[in-house]
Amino acid sequence: MKNILVIGSTGQIGSELTRVLRARYGGSHVVAGYIVGAEPKGDLLEGGPAAIADVTDGQHIADVVREYKIDTIYNLAALLSVVAESRPRLAWKIGIDGLWKVLEVAREHQCAVFTPSSIGSFGLDTPHDNTPQDTIQRPRTIYGISKVTTELLSDYYHLKYGVDTRSVRFPGIISYMTPPGGGTTDYAVDIYYSAVRGQKFQCPIAKGTLMDMMYMPDALKAAIHIMEADGSRLVHHNGFNVASMSFDPETIFQAIKRHCPEFEMEYQVDPLRQSIADSWPNKMDDSCARREWDWSPDYDLESMTVDMLKNLRARLL
Repeated sequence: MKNILVIGSTGQIGSELTRVLRARYGGSHVVAGYIVGAEPKGDLLEGGPAAIADVTDGQHIADVVREYKIDTIYNLAALLSVVAESRPRLAWKIGIDGLWKVLEVAREHQCAVFTPSSIGSFGLDTPHDNTPQDTIQRPRTIYGISKVTTELLSDYYHLKYGVDTRSVRFPGIISYMTPPGGGTTDYAVDIYYSAVRGQKFQCPIAKGTLMDMMYMPDALKAAIHIMEADGSRLVHHNGFNVASMSFDPETIFQAIKRHCPEFEMEYQVDPLRQSIADSWPNKMDDSCARREWDWSPDYDLESMTVDMLKNLRARLL
């Protein structure tokens, strides 16, 4: 990667990924793409170039690619799972119609493209324990359907046109930098905020509901390392399972309580979030990512909890 465009640079993942890429490749080589009304601020604006890059407008994207001689696009524009269920048409417009425009620009200008998939691409019929890399994917949410389509459309452009498309299936991502934005796994971010603020946590996910999770530094590591990987080693290109940790609400509560003994939690299950969570894997098998591009996470639940509490205390107290 020489010149990189991050579409969705002000979002939960994009804001942190843009900073890490700039530190790695130099600020002038990473363009913060944004939409009107969500302009980058502070160091995101001052640390390198920024430009309008709306996935619903292919011409905008093509103009940015030409102006900055972009060779790699990180396409992070999407609605999260719970929000997507309330706005399915918009979710498709951004996630799939937008992806098509990005891939067309990439085909015309020889760009590599990273468009993340998700554990939401699986469904109730998928094996929930040690979910294989290649398995049945029959999601029943618009979010999941769009993620399966993302994988297939990206593979199509790779096989038919030679576009270097790559992606991972992100678990729930936990971060202290940006607040949750409407995802099913966001309870695992909210719970840390409640603990640091001394509030009782109202958990919307039922006890015993296992889901794959990942700390943001590992998510950024995965997004960068897969694009830097030797393409000749890749058997798969899109939808790599990447795993780090799997837990239910009671497990993360107990992990926090070891450091915050007064912390309390009660369950107020949200039927929509619970139904989505029940259709997702308990734990994915990420052996293909480990074998094909040496994937390995750095954080487990305990080390993440220590880091989350330390940084949130510094930010909130």
